Amino acid sequence: MATSEAARNKAVLCRLHDAVSTGDAETISRMIDEVVAPDVRVRTPLPLAATGAEAMKEVLAVLLRAFPDLRVTVEDVIAEGDRVASRNTVTGTHRGEYMGLPPTGRTVTYREVVIARFEDGRVAETWAVVDVLAQLRQLGAVPA
Repeated sequence: MATSEAARNKAVLCRLHDAVSTGDAETISRMIDEVVAPDVRVRTPLPLAATGAEAMKEVLAVLLRAFPDLRVTVEDVIAEGDRVASRNTVTGTHRGEYMGLPPTGRTVTYREVVIARFEDGRVAETWAVVDVLAQLRQLGAVPA
């Protein structure tokens, strides 16, 4: 893969994270439609009936309902071949139901690592590791 293609893929993943940080469902949906393949393989186990790009939209809708001020800060982005990895810090205020928990008004900060495989300039496959334990501890659902 040419360096320019790796740089372009890195920029695409960062644009997707930036769209999430707008908190605007329409902006996020448009960005997913633009940069994610409709049949993207989401390799993170999720309790969803939806697949592909629709699964990504659903996950982000759930997060935005729970944390309307959700912000993704990209700490590192590394590209190798057709894959881009980003290490992120995510923050948000718990204002809506999340994983069965009623809103607490608490602010959470957690880490995630996202790896995206690209085909023809679009995200074709993703893997994500999210520190859900940190989320639940900060929301008071799990003892610290």
